[in-house]
Amino acid sequence: MSAAMEPRIQYAKTGDGVDIAFATAGDGPPLLVVPNGPFSHVQATWETYAHVYPPLAERFHLVWYDSRGSGLSDREAIDFSMDAMVRDAEAVVEGAELTGLAMVAYYDAVPIAVTYAAIHPEKVSCLVLADGWMKGSDWDHDSGVVLRALRGGDWTVYSETYARLRLGFDNQEFAAQFAAYVRECVEPQAVLSAYSSQGIDAWDVSALLPRVTAHTLVVHNRKNRLLPVQAGQRLAARIPDARFQVVDDRGYEKLPGIIAGFLGESDEISKPISERIPSGTAIILFTDIADSTALTERLGDASFRAKARDLDGSLRAVIRENGGTAIEGKLLGDGVLAVFTSARQAIEAALACGRSGDDASLPLHLGLHAGDVIREADNVYGGAVNIASRISGLSAPGEVLVSETVRSLARTSAGVSFEDRGEQALKGVGEAVRVWAVREGGA
Repeated sequence: MSAAMEPRIQYAKTGDGVDIAFATAGDGPPLLVVPNGPFSHVQATWETYAHVYPPLAERFHLVWYDSRGSGLSDREAIDFSMDAMVRDAEAVVEGAELTGLAMVAYYDAVPIAVTYAAIHPEKVSCLVLADGWMKGSDWDHDSGVVLRALRGGDWTVYSETYARLRLGFDNQEFAAQFAAYVRECVEPQAVLSAYSSQGIDAWDVSALLPRVTAHTLVVHNRKNRLLPVQAGQRLAARIPDARFQVVDDRGYEKLPGIIAGFLGESDEISKPISERIPSGTAIILFTDIADSTALTERLGDASFRAKARDLDGSLRAVIRENGGTAIEGKLLGDGVLAVFTSARQAIEAALACGRSGDDASLPLHLGLHAGDVIREADNVYGGAVNIASRISGLSAPGEVLVSETVRSLARTSAGVSFEDRGEQALKGVGEAVRVWAVREGGA
């Protein structure tokens, strides 16, 4: 590592008088990395994440900082309320003279970045959010319970457990290095203050997500034991036009390339949805919750609607991940309509949607057809849409049925097999349509 690439550490003062340490390295477009709650240390971060920060500094004017109460910032100021976190970010953006910046955030930094981007949309052009969450209930699972139980106990046991839950057991050397990094970042008492009802536990950015106007990529690790993939899906689903990507990269070795690729794209990602809906021939996916009336009676209307809303967000995230466009303007009750330009991606999305429905205990009917569509504003119309809906209605819960047209387009590329269900008469359709059930795995 050359001396020219060593970070320059400076200080900014917040509106409430707290000294915040920030570091800069590299030239190019501005890229601000938001600290992961109390776990930040500008010098140690550069060294511990040598596979992330120096490569980013080779492409960007990289800026990162320590939140109050941690790292080289004022450790006596242990206010981890969201207001305090935003003041820290505001001080650094002003002190580093950043404009039109991209922001990167991971884990507990994600709600901070979302809040800042929603409050200051004129300052943030792009967001990359990795392994994020939007409210405390996203942590209500076994691993989160384990970490809460260990806080306030032996500091080494807590940091070692956190490192291995976060990074897994594949790279013990890096996990041990990361645990030592955690202990260098912050004092145990500050962690207790951070994860309290006055701090991170009170954060909830769900209402702010629709206000984010920055081009956004949400990245989530497939095997994340602290935050399941569904947390990332819900996050992406609520940010307008956000893109979602599942990765296997718990040490973030691939993150610099993902960031550079996303930020280096053309303005295609900024196009409104009406410009991304294909005209002419499209592959149409129709999903619908199976037996929703009975589920409403069993769960109660409020509970069913809450589960259905969460599933809707997950489905739309899956559709985006697989290159499709969910139609926002369609009023489908308990269903989602989406269009694709690739039959292979449409089938992959349908199978993933089916798994999401099963995971939510809201199994889906799923149907695919290909044909001409009429685009009007943010909706699509036409006979092909009606056929996709009718095919969906024929499927068993969790099953994906496709028309002969879709099978013909995808049979050599989709990596699935097809089971013939014969000619089917569809309501409102003059001619019978041959239908096939999708089976995962080649023939």
